[in-house]
Amino acid sequence: MSSRPEGRARFVADRMLGTLTRYLRLMGYDTLSANALSPGNPREDTVLLSIAVSDGRILLTRDAELARRGGERAVYLASEDPTEQVRHLVAMGLVVPSLRFDRCSLCNTPLRPAKKREVEGADYAPKERQGLSFYWCPLCRRLYWEGSHTRRIRRQIQDAVPDLRAD
Repeated sequence: MSSRPEGRARFVADRMLGTLTRYLRLMGYDTLSANALSPGNPREDTVLLSIAVSDGRILLTRDAELARRGGERAVYLASEDPTEQVRHLVAMGLVVPSLRFDRCSLCNTPLRPAKKREVEGADYAPKERQGLSFYWCPLCRRLYWEGSHTRRIRRQIQDAVPDLRAD
């Protein structure tokens, strides 16, 4: 896992792009999600557009009308398939296909190397730890390592983008 290089695109995604949001975070992209906003706000689209402009983010949406309102700050993703959505962003040059695993997939916080007590305190950590590197989300207090789940996600994204590389 490595730190986020400067100059990488930053995103804000609508509620219909939850899986894509997690994939982008695993690829090291700072990606906010509308799912973090209070549900039911009738002005949510306006809030997302405002976040995109004020934070210098690209709005990702499955809503064609919202994409039109966002102009050059927005990208409409027609496909419902997250791997096709990744492929679309790669083709646009917005995403470099690499898995970094340096952001929390749940809250977007940058991960740091886990301390021994954090690994030992996580009852879901693997019992066999030799050869594994562990990372910690200081906000969610969640432990990460490259195990079977991570390998499955890597395969899914590699299927979408064959030239994917691990950083």
